Amino acid sequence: MANNQQVENSMYKLLGFENSKSLAVIMVISTGKVLKLKLNDLLRSEIIDNLNKKEVRDVYRKYYSGGAALTAYEIADRHERSWMTYVALNLILFALYIFTNVAATKLVYLERFDVVVTPGVFLYPLTFLIVDILNESYGLKLARKAILFAFASNAFIIVLLSVTSYLPGLPGWKLDIPYGEVITHVSSVLVASSVSFLFSEYVNSYLLCKIKELTNSRFLFLRVFFSTFFAVIIDSFIFCFIAFYGTMSNSDILNIIYIQIAIKMCFAVFNILPAYGVRSLFKRYVGGTQAA
Repeated sequence: MANNQQVENSMYKLLGFENSKSLAVIMVISTGKVLKLKLNDLLRSEIIDNLNKKEVRDVYRKYYSGGAALTAYEIADRHERSWMTYVALNLILFALYIFTNVAATKLVYLERFDVVVTPGVFLYPLTFLIVDILNESYGLKLARKAILFAFASNAFIIVLLSVTSYLPGLPGWKLDIPYGEVITHVSSVLVASSVSFLFSEYVNSYLLCKIKELTNSRFLFLRVFFSTFFAVIIDSFIFCFIAFYGTMSNSDILNIIYIQIAIKMCFAVFNILPAYGVRSLFKRYVGGTQAA
């Protein structure tokens, strides 16, 4: 029989129904893979035991009504709120990513603590929170699409900025040479951040889903913290060595890396509370009406 507990789905999630074919659309949470099963096959499978109480009730309603009963999971009439939220999260991820990359061209010296950091170090950890939210709400597959979208957009910006540096400047314009130097530095930082972003976010999303699978969707704080912990280390090492190698000594680069890891880890702990809050809000105002 179906599981009546009120906990979140741990392995499978009901996405919707295709009434014309009497099919239920199921997502494997750990991988984002989508399955299409006939209703009678679904009811005889172990998948039904892992759906939540509301999803099981709607599956039975569909089955016994011959597909006539309307539910909140109609594929043809899906509420746009869920997908607009997905788009909004993508835009926030992109904005944070580009800001931190451009701001990384300026090194900030905090005299009180005798450390050198980049302005983006205080906001970049929020990208891990956004990816965690995407993983929790939409699965690994759509989270990785968001990462690739941000990566591709960043690559496109690199190309555009590189082209502008070769355009003829206005004679006598005092900012022409400084602009070229800034664009060159920004482009190198964007290349470094693209590589580090792609690797670290993939590690973050993979670990989040793997830990979720191993813990049966419990202990959100564990998967948010540990996935961010390893991603932060990978990101800091790759970014700093690509961006600053040759312009700074290795010891100075390592100092920047250690400071960045320390600051980002503080944010990793801080991200736990927003992760719980956002998950609750998503279930109440988005996931409650339409499955993502």
